[in-house]
Amino acid sequence: MAKLIGYARVSTRQQSTDRQEIDLLAAGVRRDDLYVDHGISGARASRPSFDRAVEALQAGDTLVITTLDRLGRSTQNMLAFADEIRGRGAGLRVLNLGGGDVDTSTPMGSMVFTVMAALGQMEYEIKKERVVDSIAKRRDAGKDLGGRPRAITDSQIRSARQLIDGGEPVAQVARDLGMSRATFYRRSRALAPLAEPCDGPL
Repeated sequence: MAKLIGYARVSTRQQSTDRQEIDLLAAGVRRDDLYVDHGISGARASRPSFDRAVEALQAGDTLVITTLDRLGRSTQNMLAFADEIRGRGAGLRVLNLGGGDVDTSTPMGSMVFTVMAALGQMEYEIKKERVVDSIAKRRDAGKDLGGRPRAITDSQIRSARQLIDGGEPVAQVARDLGMSRATFYRRSRALAPLAEPCDGPL
């Protein structure tokens, strides 16, 4: 009998998958068929629960996720994965893709998936470029003021955390901010946990 296999993921252990799990269960996924990764970035090649979810897929089954970025950041990888499970006779269903429910087993769903995957990666790259550019400009402004230490705002810390959630190395992001990893972790822990993109409107 065909089953719905649900997968939820958050990038840090402080974040919660509750919203994702509620949506997946409401979509018909049984609790026993729900797989969850905590503190795993979408850029990571190895995601234990995700790997188990894929292994559980049989012909006729459907992998259900809430948003496209649960699969990862690379358009190429997302499309390759969709082709892989299609070749195994399984389907992929994204609950909140383009404002609606998309099933890649249909021609229209496959087309929408391809377009939205490309747009999702482009949006991430643009956001990354803006954050890095903003940090560079603030650093230059700090030097012009006589080399005084720059005051890093909470907003910059949150933006940096989004880059890390997207797979950027912590050490590199901390260097771009002009602080040590220890200082970055301390500032990051002082902030309220970020909401996952899938848990609210972008």
